[in-house]
Amino acid sequence: MAKTKKVARKRIAQKRIGKPAVKRSARIPERAYTDIKYKVKNQVAWVTINRPRVLNAFREQTLDELIDALKSTRNDPSIACAVVTGAGNKAFSAGGDFYAMKRLTWTNAAMWNDRMQGLAMTIRGLSIPVIAMVNGWCMGGGHELALWCDLVIASENAVLGQTGAKVGACPTVGATQYLPRIIGERLAREMIFCARRFTAQEAAQIGLINKCVPQSELLKETLVWCDTIKGHSPQTLRMTKKSLNFESDLLYASWQHGMELLAHVWGSEESHEGMSAFLEGRKPDFQRFRMRNKQELEEYLDGCAKNLNAPPSMRKGR
Repeated sequence: MAKTKKVARKRIAQKRIGKPAVKRSARIPERAYTDIKYKVKNQVAWVTINRPRVLNAFREQTLDELIDALKSTRNDPSIACAVVTGAGNKAFSAGGDFYAMKRLTWTNAAMWNDRMQGLAMTIRGLSIPVIAMVNGWCMGGGHELALWCDLVIASENAVLGQTGAKVGACPTVGATQYLPRIIGERLAREMIFCARRFTAQEAAQIGLINKCVPQSELLKETLVWCDTIKGHSPQTLRMTKKSLNFESDLLYASWQHGMELLAHVWGSEESHEGMSAFLEGRKPDFQRFRMRNKQELEEYLDGCAKNLNAPPSMRKGR
């Protein structure tokens, strides 16, 4: 009798929704990615940038896939945290792929900048902690990716830095906003203006990352963090993450400002010189831009002295 009632209830439920009842796993289709790997194991979402040939540098498709994968964690409330990392043992991420960024201009800048901000807001907007598991190079935009995450654990071979000044790019989508609050104004300016790099040990000492561990222990220690988080209240984690983000969320206007500044950098002569020099294995020649600017200013000032800033009819007799 009980079995008959159970079958009847199932049929009624199927009729109400207009389709057969299916298992939960069948409701969420497997995602096919080209630039990243994604899996959920033991209530942890693992998101891996899978472009080791270019030190896990990212392009537009990579950013799209990272956003999609991380947003998909909302479909499974049993996921306690997410881990972002890079394939191989040479790099977490070297930042933006120069072959992608060299194609950018002021006209199409939003195609890149909006994706960068979209990924940052996705990470910060998730109700679960997001951990950056850093191995090897963590530079430029790759370092900004780590900054967006809630926690950062790095292996001893990790190197973190902002290289924008060396390659004609601007770290105004997170670095200029967060670095002063994390490591202080002075170190932040040195890191950006002088393109200073920090080893993982140094980064842990100044608070740029949470923990530095031997490379062989990186995964094990990350799993310890994940297990700790799994034992904690998901409600508390959600509420406290939102509260912790409050002050830095007020920097949204600075993000918009930074993206517009960056839009004018893309496609500029200086950005092309910096990225081309890197790809060609030579030092960039930024001095020629200083000298050209100096000449242009001197010509302007000379014109003022010669009254060229007045209509021709008014220059005579002066």
